[in-house]
Amino acid sequence: MALAFYCLVLLLLNVAVFCNGGKTSTFIRKPYKSVDMPLDSDVFVTPRGYNAPQQVHITQGDHEGKAMIVSWVTVDEPGKSVVHYWSDDFPHKKKVAKGNFVTYRFFNYTSGFIHHCTLGNLEFDTKYHYEVGIGHTRRKFWFKTPPEVHPDVPYTFGLIGDLGQTFDSNKTLTHYESNPKKGQAVLFVGDLSYADDHPNHDNVRWDTWARFVERSVAYQPWIWTTGNHEIDFAPEIGEIEPYKPFTYRYRVPYKASGSTAPYWYSIKRASAHIIVLASYSAYGKYTPQYDWLKAELPKVDRTKTPWLIVLLHSPWYNSYNYHYMEGESMRVMFEPWFVKYKVDVVFAGHVHAYERTERISNIAYNITNGRCGPVKDQSAPVYITIGDGGNIEGLANNMTEPQPKYSAYREASFGHAILEIKNRTHAHYSWHRNEDRDYAVEADSMWFFNRYWHPLDDSTTK
Repeated sequence: MALAFYCLVLLLLNVAVFCNGGKTSTFIRKPYKSVDMPLDSDVFVTPRGYNAPQQVHITQGDHEGKAMIVSWVTVDEPGKSVVHYWSDDFPHKKKVAKGNFVTYRFFNYTSGFIHHCTLGNLEFDTKYHYEVGIGHTRRKFWFKTPPEVHPDVPYTFGLIGDLGQTFDSNKTLTHYESNPKKGQAVLFVGDLSYADDHPNHDNVRWDTWARFVERSVAYQPWIWTTGNHEIDFAPEIGEIEPYKPFTYRYRVPYKASGSTAPYWYSIKRASAHIIVLASYSAYGKYTPQYDWLKAELPKVDRTKTPWLIVLLHSPWYNSYNYHYMEGESMRVMFEPWFVKYKVDVVFAGHVHAYERTERISNIAYNITNGRCGPVKDQSAPVYITIGDGGNIEGLANNMTEPQPKYSAYREASFGHAILEIKNRTHAHYSWHRNEDRDYAVEADSMWFFNRYWHPLDDSTTK
């Protein structure tokens, strides 16, 4: 019985390889402008109570998933940078973690008191409850730690990028929350609040965005990538420190992977090794990011974390007439390494639409040989652009024609994606557009065959 079921699964997987043809979707989204939700929207409401914690968010706090960084903001006074937490298994055994708080100024804006606290030595695969606001108005949340790192442990990631805080952004987040596949952590590919699209980079929009996404990111970790809208470089108003609001508000465990800056780093989670790169930090030869990635890739142990995933913001392969070739110089620097180390998939944002490529590379060119076009390469990653979160700048709906051969599927719609790692050999990927009222509808999908353990052709176009 078990053998028959296994054979059936393999048959379905092999059939799935040939289900979709490379195409431009015929789905046409109704033309309307993406508009930011007004400041008095219910999704931006501040919690009740004196000095009540707000903007609560969590992210992985170490390299392997046994720590969590908890962050929140208080506005009336600093209060205590303390978290009380306990596991489901031992509800009466409360632990205390102490952190610290920071503040910053940006032009005419002064932040609240931004607290960061790391909960360490957590047990794998365990539900924890935690409280913040100790001493004033307490608020309680929970999260679940990932299973211990193992090559065959299943895990489900959500994928969101370029979210912003429009009515479409709210649809995207609601769609993700309602997806029956139930992502356990979000891989976020950059461009969070879009505060810089407002006069003087209105940092109030950093506050509203964090209150908006709290309903998800307080309960499951979002793994942060920086995009161009996190730079916040505005010398015309005296702001010359890049990434200032992001860096004060969002902490990542970059030191755990030997990084020297919070914009490029890696984590392990379940059966995945995730590398986060910074499209807008220096990456030329001899730079810190270059040296870090050069040292990081050989450390990836595919016998323990078979799935090698890269997150960055500016896509390397993009057939839309928006941000075209902006990622080219980074591609030239790093693509040979991605092929050498058999990266499974690269997720990017920046272009406000959706696109998935086949496995391709463009690494043969040496100035004189003329070999300067992408070719199918089963050692190369699939490149997925998912900058379709719904932000105020709207959709990218002008595509290059004809559709390049390397482009397997593209569509100008807002949405999110799910990556379901099944075991060391297979993972199922699906993209979900906001317009589909049935949350389970897969507008695009494919089965990934792991490049290390099962490097068969997983193309979806013939």
